[in-house]
Amino acid sequence: MSSANKMPDPNPLRTALHAIDGRSYKAYKDLRGAYDCNGFTLHIDHVQGDPFAAPSRLRVEVPQDRAGYPSGSYANSSRASALCTYLATQFAAQCRRLRGKRGSGKSGLIEIDAPGQEILPRTSIHIDAARVEARFAVGLPAQGRRVLGRQAAELLCDDVPAIVASALHYAQNDAAEIDRYVQIAEDADFLRSQLVECGLVAFVAEQSVLPRRSGVDERPLEDGAIPFQTPDSLRVEFDLPHAGAVAGMGISRGVTLIAGGGFHGKSTLLAALERGVYNHIPDDGREFAVCDPTAFKIRAEDGRRVEGVDISSFIDNLPHGRDTRAFCTDNASGSTSQAANIVEALEAGAQTLLIDEDTAATNFMIRDHRMQLLVAKDREPITPLIDRVRALYESLGVSTVLVVGGSGDYFDVADTVIVMEDYIPREATSTAKAIAIDHPSRRQCEGRDGFDPPPDRIPLPQGLDPSRGRRGVNVKSRGLRTVLFGAETIDLAAVEQLVDSSQTRALSAALLYARENYVDGQRSLRKILDLVMRDIAACGLDVLDRRLVGDHALFRPQELAAALNRLRSLQVRAAS
Repeated sequence: MSSANKMPDPNPLRTALHAIDGRSYKAYKDLRGAYDCNGFTLHIDHVQGDPFAAPSRLRVEVPQDRAGYPSGSYANSSRASALCTYLATQFAAQCRRLRGKRGSGKSGLIEIDAPGQEILPRTSIHIDAARVEARFAVGLPAQGRRVLGRQAAELLCDDVPAIVASALHYAQNDAAEIDRYVQIAEDADFLRSQLVECGLVAFVAEQSVLPRRSGVDERPLEDGAIPFQTPDSLRVEFDLPHAGAVAGMGISRGVTLIAGGGFHGKSTLLAALERGVYNHIPDDGREFAVCDPTAFKIRAEDGRRVEGVDISSFIDNLPHGRDTRAFCTDNASGSTSQAANIVEALEAGAQTLLIDEDTAATNFMIRDHRMQLLVAKDREPITPLIDRVRALYESLGVSTVLVVGGSGDYFDVADTVIVMEDYIPREATSTAKAIAIDHPSRRQCEGRDGFDPPPDRIPLPQGLDPSRGRRGVNVKSRGLRTVLFGAETIDLAAVEQLVDSSQTRALSAALLYARENYVDGQRSLRKILDLVMRDIAACGLDVLDRRLVGDHALFRPQELAAALNRLRSLQVRAAS
């Protein structure tokens, strides 16, 4: 047995585990503490209450003088995130190789929060000049509710050291693969940093593989995938720090349409842009498909709650004089939800909007000439996006990339038109403009000049109550798309740029952190976002949780705002 202040060698740990063999499961609680394991330190931070409960939380720390990672491999945040992604992948592979069933419930489980296709800063692995740390979960073995001490000794004293030796020592890793990870990440960040200077919102490299295997498998399609080809007129070249000269398609600021027939790759291209706010692992196919890091996917979201959002730029003159400058509803329609989603994205700092007509409200996107004749403007409260999209760009500098397949009226307002044919893009701007001249739509523009920035909203503390019954704090996530906050359930199904359930866990912690530290009835929502993200940048994701957890991944302020705005108990007031 040990305490956090004692550092016994591995033999006492094994001896202690053998000694509690057959005892009540609670005997495991006495093992919490730190253990010197001949080359690394094992921390048992939390012991599960029974074999069916959430697994125990453990950490290992390997001194850097033993781990041996070159300082250049983690010299900046881009490289460090990539290296940690590689190490988490290696650690997870070794866990899968060694874990086995050792009793009831989760007994014998050993796992780490492993990455998918994106490179995200995570709490599962940390590296600096002093150490490499891995945080992982273990199901301490039991039969029923009796300790299986000898099996636990094999797990903690044999399997864990074997995993550490294989996964967390540079000499045992693939040095060339580490170089690929860190160089690809650094190149992608460099590309993203060049977008504004080049007047672009996105870039897709030649030969990228954009299609995915399925709707539930984000790995690249292997059979039949057509490598991306670049139209000559949209060709842009960059000289990357590691990959050198890379050519591809640049998508300029302004209003861009992605058109084409069904199943020809429109939505596939847009999906790549959605994920282009993140870096990707080697061989993902989208390593150099990058997008404005603030880009936000907008869709209709029937039934969501909206609290105090100024949607008057899109929707006004509602029946019964209902105010749309601070619009509230518990059951938004497709059009009102899409309008609110846009305004909330602007409030959270989005400079690029990504929209697919397949997931948009038709009456929010357009009113054609015939409908304008049937329903007069003074009887239609909705000003469709087609009549506001240019004002968004010209007044606020906010670009829009829009997938369209059924409305050529958007040709009138587009700066660039890209047509996808058999997954191959071609520029068709001049053709689309000629069609617009030769075949005028006859519809009347219903928009007005200019687009005002969204006014500040100030969240009120009473609207963020994390308690539930006798529980003072009940905040947690369920999977990728659900957060439980107090008595409320936040539905994130329409927040499509959440890509990892670890981001959702971190979001749930961030909501509580914001409530405890910054939601005071005086700060604006945007200021609260800035402060939370500032703290994470300064102190890491650990700032969000008093515990040392290994299952959080970084999110963007846009997703944090989306979660807050979908909290049904949210209350706001307008800034004075």
